[in-house]
Amino acid sequence: MDRTVESPATHASSAGAPRLQAPAVRHLRQILLWPLRLMPVPRRPGEARRTPWQVLRNLGDASPWREVVDEYTGDSARFHERHYNEFVTFLPYVQRFLYGEGRHTRDAKGRDADAPMRVFRREDIAHVRVVARRGDAPVTLEVIHVDLYFFFDVDVVLLNVELGANDLTLDQAQEQLYRFGRGYPAGWDDAGQALHTATSVEWLDANGTVLERSDSQQRELFMAHVAEHRAPRIAAHWAFMLRPLVADHSEPGDLRYRQIEYYRMPLMAYLALDNPRALSRSDFIRLGLVTGAGGSDNGSPVDDSSPQALRDGGPLQGDGNGSALPYGAEHLADFEQRYCYDRFWANAGAAPNTRYLCSGHALIVIGDARSPFYGCRDRGVLAQFRHQHFMLFLIAHFQKAALLMSSDRLVEALKNLDVGDADSVRAFKRSIRGSFESFLRFTHRYWFHEVSEQAQVRALFRLCTTHLQIDPLYDEVKVRIDDMNTYLDADSLRRQANTVVRLTVVTILGLIGTVTTGFLGMNLLAEADAPMSRKLVIFALVFVATTVLTFYTMVKSKGLSDFLDALSNERLSAWTKFKALGAVWRRNPMD
Repeated sequence: MDRTVESPATHASSAGAPRLQAPAVRHLRQILLWPLRLMPVPRRPGEARRTPWQVLRNLGDASPWREVVDEYTGDSARFHERHYNEFVTFLPYVQRFLYGEGRHTRDAKGRDADAPMRVFRREDIAHVRVVARRGDAPVTLEVIHVDLYFFFDVDVVLLNVELGANDLTLDQAQEQLYRFGRGYPAGWDDAGQALHTATSVEWLDANGTVLERSDSQQRELFMAHVAEHRAPRIAAHWAFMLRPLVADHSEPGDLRYRQIEYYRMPLMAYLALDNPRALSRSDFIRLGLVTGAGGSDNGSPVDDSSPQALRDGGPLQGDGNGSALPYGAEHLADFEQRYCYDRFWANAGAAPNTRYLCSGHALIVIGDARSPFYGCRDRGVLAQFRHQHFMLFLIAHFQKAALLMSSDRLVEALKNLDVGDADSVRAFKRSIRGSFESFLRFTHRYWFHEVSEQAQVRALFRLCTTHLQIDPLYDEVKVRIDDMNTYLDADSLRRQANTVVRLTVVTILGLIGTVTTGFLGMNLLAEADAPMSRKLVIFALVFVATTVLTFYTMVKSKGLSDFLDALSNERLSAWTKFKALGAVWRRNPMD
């Protein structure tokens, strides 16, 4: 997909004087990636199963979303070198996952029939106006892309929003990264102001008209929703962004979603600074862990000289450059080893002083705005950030979301199980079998540990997956599904064994009558020459009696089986065996 535009003109205004010696952010790119679980599309009588993207596609003009025919399957004139570089970065099996098999497999409508990933885009939102904290001046950022990513055989959708801005202060950039991508407020302060999220967010069209604004300050709406539905209420501006997809507990609709991860959206950020070397260790930590600027209401320490710091017992621990660390020094002692990729953090190379920070939740790249290669949109770091690095970030979070969704399905199957209800047991078995089949398809189509042989892409992907703990999550879900499937197999074998036992008991008891009545071909009743009506009556009577006796034997087959076991045990006395026979009619029907 074409993820490249010219650097956006923006209307960022400072909320105050920048911090002393803090470098300016000449260009900021922020990419949000929000995984959501899709609920099954309701099926009408006689209607074939519909995938979510088919439902969205069929809405036509009633929906702002349009399916993207990208550069890899669309017009060759739109295929640029940056797209070629993105394609060849990945290993062949990843290429098939991301781009499909090519033109020869497209259907009659020109869509790639074998592509496991479908992309829809809306273009009615041009800008977003954000007030990070109360009293700050608004900052307007360009909305570059708004996409929905669907995946074949996996009920997960990823919302992708890319923003761009020029000429921000470092504090503004930190607050934008920290506050913008939140599905709903985490809480409110004493004054009723929403915590950790932006004070105001407004989506604007190309003419500057407000399409929707946030309602995070309306505390009662969110509290009432949780009290009624036991589910969070999505903020108005994000609910607007996703429509016609609706939250599962809100309004009716065919396309419904549920939150699958933390309400804080995973993000990527590209920062082009005047002088990256001027950043303090605290600045890198705040950017890498996305803690916001110092002194905000995010739980981070405030400046050393602030009244709060003095009230709490004195100045905060710093990084040696006069900057307060957001967390304890011991907790951050190995920050560089855990979160930093410093292969290009040097004064040499095409993009000198470029540093990558990865915490799993966030992937941040920081570099020198004066470097032509760092800001190049076709071959440089900006192009890599928006193509190769975006794709590896998407793969990692898609894998995690798919595994969490599989775990949720197992929990729901167990929750709906009633062992006393045969229909519930059958539905449980179908659900577990379906989960097992879906997990197998996920493993063979989407699960891979290596995405590229390029050193940088491999290292960043491993950082993402390690911090997201995807491998342990995969092992846990696999064990749970295997346990469920083993239980179903054991239950089937138990039922088959019980059936064999009952049939054996009936056969043994029926053998007595068969041998007795058939001994030497003897007929107890000489009715061969009797009228047909008499023979039919006798046949009917014998048939009914035999049927009743057979069914009664089946009912008592478990007790009779225990009696036959006792009868065959030579160590038991005759009286014990007789009592075992009597127990056939005294047995508790629930045994």
